[in-house]
Amino acid sequence: MKLRKTISISIILFLVFNCSIIYSQNDRKSSDYSPYELLSSYYNNDFTPFKKGSWYVGMGFDFSDQQSLNTKGLFQNIIDGNDVNYSIKFKGGYYTGNYGMIGLNFEMYENEFNGIVFRDPDTLQTNSITRGYSIQPNVRSSVPLTKNERLSFFTVIGLGYGIENTNNRDIANVDEITTTFSTTHNIGIGLSPGITFFAMENFAFEIQLNVLGYNVEITDTTIDGHEKSKDVRHNVNFNIDILTLDLGLAYYF
Repeated sequence: MKLRKTISISIILFLVFNCSIIYSQNDRKSSDYSPYELLSSYYNNDFTPFKKGSWYVGMGFDFSDQQSLNTKGLFQNIIDGNDVNYSIKFKGGYYTGNYGMIGLNFEMYENEFNGIVFRDPDTLQTNSITRGYSIQPNVRSSVPLTKNERLSFFTVIGLGYGIENTNNRDIANVDEITTTFSTTHNIGIGLSPGITFFAMENFAFEIQLNVLGYNVEITDTTIDGHEKSKDVRHNVNFNIDILTLDLGLAYYF
């Protein structure tokens, strides 16, 4: 018998359901145009969403609550468990030139699991919590695909650094307690292309795909305060998977 219940709430404002705000400096306010101008000649003559001097600000939030009952896994079977995850993202940037932006992203997240699991040959009461932070300076360039710039292609190249701490506690046979603490440093660089389409003056849809990346993970682990280990991993990813598309809704001022 297998029962699995998942509750997921996602409000991602840029990168997985996103909302971004770009402050653009235009000589003429949008309120000065008639509805007809906004839908016709304005887009052809005065619509410059990627103009030099524009500021970009975005934020996002993601939350999920997953309950598992008699669920089989790769390394362990979850008899009864609850997994809660959330992340908060902040994004900003400045257009130093037409179609070119220098940006900075910051993310903080937390993953927590509580439950009863089976790891051959023992059944364990386990609690684990992971907290992490990451920062990513990046460069974004846009290439209009139409004359009025309503449809454009963009590429983001970012260099990131992140750190996360994981604290895990396993209890077997009531009084056998194992505590594991680990710290992971992650350094990487990635390439992400995408497409922006302006449905109207202020609203745009964005699709972004993480295609190429290289990262190094360095993990230091301590078990019961004295057993120490270190793991270094190098990962190179080149993957085109439509299931990993990041869909976004952007709002421009």
